[in-house]
Amino acid sequence: MKNHTKHFKLVDALGDEHIGLEARAQIEDHLDMKIWLRLLACSTQIEQQIRRQLRARFGTTLPRFDYLAQLARHPQGLRMNLLSRYLMVTGGNVTGLTDQLVKEALVERTPDADDRRSYLVVLTEKGRSEFAAMAAEHEAWLTDMFGGLPQASKDALYEHLGHLRVHLAHGQSAAEPLTQPPNPSSRETAS
Repeated sequence: MKNHTKHFKLVDALGDEHIGLEARAQIEDHLDMKIWLRLLACSTQIEQQIRRQLRARFGTTLPRFDYLAQLARHPQGLRMNLLSRYLMVTGGNVTGLTDQLVKEALVERTPDADDRRSYLVVLTEKGRSEFAAMAAEHEAWLTDMFGGLPQASKDALYEHLGHLRVHLAHGQSAAEPLTQPPNPSSRETAS
C-alpha cells in the first residue's frame, strides 16, 4: 500500500501536464517497468530542456553540441569511424554533420599521420571558442536543474545508475544479481 501512496503523490506533485511518460505506468505494473518509465521520463525531460536552451541561446542542436563535445575531449582529433561510435550514430550522420561544421569553420579534416587513407576531425580555434561558451552554459543549466536535490541524493543516484550501467553492459540475468551497492552515507568523504 505504501508504494501506491508514493505513486499518487508523484502524480499529484507533477500534475497532468508534467507526468509525461510515467502516465503509462499503472499501479499493478512490475517495478522494473516503472523504473524504466521513470528513467525514460527523467532523461527525456532533461534532454528537452537542454535542446530548448541550446536552440534559444546558441541557435544549435544537441547532436551538434555532442559532436563538438567529443572533439573537445580529444584535442588531437578523432577518426570519423571512432567519432560515430562515441556518438552512437551512423557514419553517414557523422559525415553530414562534419560537412556542415567544416563549412562553418568549427571543425577541419586533417590527414591522419598513422593512416594516409584516413582523416582526423579536429576543432578549429573558432570551434574551441564557441564550444567552450556552450559547455560553460550547459554545465550551469545542469547545475540549476539538479540544484534542488541534496548532495547525498545525487551521490546515491550516481552510484546506483553506475551499477545499473555495469549490470546492463554485462547482460546479467535475474539469476545473477548485482552485489548490493555501497551505502553512500557510510563511505568516507575526502576533506
